[in-house]
Amino acid sequence: MTLDGIDCRIIALLQKEGRISNQQLADQVALSPSACLRRLRALEESGVILGYQAIVDPALLGQRFEAIVQVSLDQTQPGWHESFMAQLQVWPEVHEASIVTGASNYVLQVKTADLEAFSNFVVDKLNQTPGVRDICSHIVMRKVKSPLRPARA
Repeated sequence: MTLDGIDCRIIALLQKEGRISNQQLADQVALSPSACLRRLRALEESGVILGYQAIVDPALLGQRFEAIVQVSLDQTQPGWHESFMAQLQVWPEVHEASIVTGASNYVLQVKTADLEAFSNFVVDKLNQTPGVRDICSHIVMRKVKSPLRPARA
């Protein structure tokens, strides 16, 4: 799908406010509501827009502690990648996971209630997973840029 300027404005507006009404969206991109809805459906059907979600405050859900964890696996073990990928799906502490290049194989975003819960996750779950060779954790002290929070000094 080739995106034009109107499509790009629709996407930008939805990224800022996913709950905007079609009427408001149409007004802001200077289209009729029906034309705007057709474009929106086309963006969804083509896969440009993957979905809509509520973004919640992890602290209000009891997840005040966050760490970025780099994990290296022993690639000589059979099924190392598939096994680790399956394990990631059952750990509620892991909010995001990426396969990366460089010294580690994966980068995980881990959220827990506190340092003790994080330590338990690393010691009792992550470190006990077959094939895990190295773990390097970076504790998030403060978010300085986020899609929902303006940068603060």
